[in-house]
Amino acid sequence: MLFRIEHLIHQYSDGTTALDDVSLSFERGDRIALLGTNGSGKTTLLNHLNGILKPTSGAIYYEDKLLTYDSKALLELRRHVGFVFQDPNDQLFAPTVKQDVAFGPLNLGFPAEQVKKIVDDALKTVGMAEFAEKPPHFLSLGQKKRVALAGVLAMQPEVIIMDEPTSNLDPRATSEILHLLLQLNREKGITLLLATHDVDMVPLFANKLYILNKGKLVSQGKPKELFSDTELIRKVNLRSPRLTHLFEVLKKQDNLPVEGEYPLTISEARKEILRLLGKESSEKASQ
Repeated sequence: MLFRIEHLIHQYSDGTTALDDVSLSFERGDRIALLGTNGSGKTTLLNHLNGILKPTSGAIYYEDKLLTYDSKALLELRRHVGFVFQDPNDQLFAPTVKQDVAFGPLNLGFPAEQVKKIVDDALKTVGMAEFAEKPPHFLSLGQKKRVALAGVLAMQPEVIIMDEPTSNLDPRATSEILHLLLQLNREKGITLLLATHDVDMVPLFANKLYILNKGKLVSQGKPKELFSDTELIRKVNLRSPRLTHLFEVLKKQDNLPVEGEYPLTISEARKEILRLLGKESSEKASQ
């Protein structure tokens, strides 16, 4: 087990309970989505996995070792677990893109030639090599998010945590970020954990889904299973993915014989539509 969280409680100094007895785990190579509305506890949970926050009570294990919070242990954890903030402006600070990406490995004492190769590789991976000499503040939001991700990749992590990676991006930039993350998971074996309230993005990305509501973990499983429970989704003030909702309406209001779990992706919807058309055609042929 890569990460294991047991009975995690976190209370802020004003007495707010942000996480209430949360227990979950995930394996190396997983693609995990934390789904919930604003204020559900997603960001607070992410901040515990990188040691930014310390539990009020409960325990967190990384590779079956209990997390401790001395500076040496936290430095070691953050070499393996990278964090990309929701707002890249909170993460980018150097005069140029390449200097920003180089900060982490230089801080670890890597030789200059090795750092140059690491930086070049990281920027090439995220498609930002041509912007190496640019000041970050001249970049678009999507480009800044890519540079922030490159800075994390330069640390050669096993896990990348991202808070709302597609927030405020246009559809094309959202698609590009998702394809990039899936490529990192597939080609480099990096475990990915994203917090989001974008229900349409989750089926395209995650193989494991956790739903948070008011600091509690209310459900977990595969996206297809959880999104088929439309009552649960509405109870936690979320909505179903648009395709799922369409097929729910077609079944309940138009009496179409939709079978099994509702489609989540265009590919699944296409298969179900073709099945329905085939069924209708055979019925007409038999009349």
